[in-house]
Amino acid sequence: MSVSIADRADWLADKHLRRLLAALAQGGEEARIAGGAVRNTLMGQPVADIDIATTCLPEETMRRAEAQGFKAVPTGIEHGTITVVAGGRPYEITTLRADVETDGRRAKVSFGRDWKLDAERRDFTINALYSEADGTVVDLVGGTADIEARRLRFIGDAEARIREDYLRILRFFRFFAWYGEGRPDAEGLKACARLKEGLAQLSAERVWSELKKLLSAPDPSRALLWMRQASVLTTVLPESEKWGIDAIHGLVRAEKDLGWSPDPMLRLEAIVPPDAARMKMLAERLKFSTAEADRLRHWAVAATVEPKATEGELAKRLYRGDGQGFVDRLRLSLASARVRAVEDNAALLEAGGYSGQLAFALKWERPSFPLKGSDLTGLGASPGPKLGAVLKNLEAEWVEAGFSPDRGALLERAAQALEAK
Repeated sequence: MSVSIADRADWLADKHLRRLLAALAQGGEEARIAGGAVRNTLMGQPVADIDIATTCLPEETMRRAEAQGFKAVPTGIEHGTITVVAGGRPYEITTLRADVETDGRRAKVSFGRDWKLDAERRDFTINALYSEADGTVVDLVGGTADIEARRLRFIGDAEARIREDYLRILRFFRFFAWYGEGRPDAEGLKACARLKEGLAQLSAERVWSELKKLLSAPDPSRALLWMRQASVLTTVLPESEKWGIDAIHGLVRAEKDLGWSPDPMLRLEAIVPPDAARMKMLAERLKFSTAEADRLRHWAVAATVEPKATEGELAKRLYRGDGQGFVDRLRLSLASARVRAVEDNAALLEAGGYSGQLAFALKWERPSFPLKGSDLTGLGASPGPKLGAVLKNLEAEWVEAGFSPDRGALLERAAQALEAK
């Protein structure tokens, strides 16, 4: 029995997409929606990107798209991929392919017209589905049955698929986190464990990109557990080995209960130690962005806070340090206390304390120190280290006093300090 997504794929009715598909299907050629858009529609999940597979050769794809008035960009023409912008939306259009040669990172491809060969070169059955323009699903590898069972399965021999591109090990766990249920496919799991050393061939950027996508799943905890069982997690994230991943469960529960958005960086912090030196090495090894590296460092150096700390103490901590790192610490402390509160009344009080502190920290606005160097030169001070030291001491006094001395009082203190110098 054929399956159709026509009644649940609103995007199929887009007039620009329909025009594009019709143009690519002229003169005996064929074009179908491929991959994630079909998978997500069948699973009732949002569709972000719409990719198209076609028998047209890349140059012909460009010619036909431009003839319709669409913009065509040869983004990956050597691999058969053209990006066409139709109605303001980009579509990646790829000519049917077969792998000629692979080295675990890249593949040399030949263009073809065989839909089954094109499907079989893909990674997982749920990613190798096509849809005709009328919504009829074309399944050449058993992907629809796997979608119904929420089962993630490599196409054909799992080891062969992984040897073509070792990133598929991480993709196996990432897609399991997003779409799988129960236990991972046994053959796939064994193949990932056996071939994990091949991950060393991958660039740091590809590894971190996959980890980040995995950590962004609604609940990545089961996938992380199986990654650890297969020693894959230790291979790509050795910092987690002795620290463990138990805290991820409480964090995911807190996110759901308290309405926090899934945060891959916070989830990473939940499974690695707050060791500044090791986090610096981790950020360098995986080539984090500057913002990501800074956040990890600020979290690592942020001192733990007692759940009974007052708002005045919190304000001083927030002023002296990085707010995001401090908030990350509070979120993880709150998630941990909530887990323990199930059987420990003291932890229940802790959770209440951290909850109030987090609310305060999130609404806190950094006050502005009322004095500048020009104020001190106006009092007769000469620019230089001594002026800087006086200004720094005054700021420290102002913070300790709860940010309360006003500009006038601070100027009096500045004059006294300069006289003493």
